[in-house]
Amino acid sequence: SSGINAEWPLRPGNKMLDFMTDLSKRTTVGIVGGSDEAKIVEQLDGHIELATYLFSENGLVAKKGEKLIGKTSIIDKIGNDKLQDFINFCLSYMSKLKLPCKRGTFIEFRNGMINICPVGRACSVEERKEFFEYDHVHKLREQFVTALKNQFPDLEMKYSIGGQISFDCFPIGWDKTYCLQYIEKEFDDIYFYGDKTYESGNDYEIFIDSRVQGRTVTGPDNTLQQVTDDLTRLGL
Repeated sequence: SSGINAEWPLRPGNKMLDFMTDLSKRTTVGIVGGSDEAKIVEQLDGHIELATYLFSENGLVAKKGEKLIGKTSIIDKIGNDKLQDFINFCLSYMSKLKLPCKRGTFIEFRNGMINICPVGRACSVEERKEFFEYDHVHKLREQFVTALKNQFPDLEMKYSIGGQISFDCFPIGWDKTYCLQYIEKEFDDIYFYGDKTYESGNDYEIFIDSRVQGRTVTGPDNTLQQVTDDLTRLGL
């Protein structure tokens, strides 16, 4: 499964929580997301027991249960000097953007990637929606990615637009397929459910990977329905 959407975190009484609880008893569940572990755990409302595998930062930090089974750093791959040039350019670029609003935390340095957020990750839910609608019209994130590709043509980075307010930057090959190395030999069938499965989305690479049976979902209810259909077909 892709990361839990920010608009439907698991809460007591939430049908997604009830479904996930039942699902975890019927099959092995893994969650992969671009966010760091703390954010994914927050979206799960602390119910990390629902997933056998937790792959934060696309699997660059990988856990099975409470055991850390893998960790990879972008610093070791890119180097501090190049990363600083990259971050400086992003800060300069964002300083020139005029948006409906700006808040705080525009760059979030994670273990395996850099998250760029023009509006600032400290924005409210309403401000998040406002930016998303503004970006949908003006394509700010797409233009930002184009500028980065032009500025750093020799930096082997992948840019992935996901969620509503930000995009991730990480070395090529460090997309969500990175997590598959930990499970591909353990299971005959791996199913992935995600909403950003189009070519520029952050679910695309794993969605089309030959090791995975990918499903495009459009929201919580659709996710429940598609997972239920697959479970029925598999006799689980």
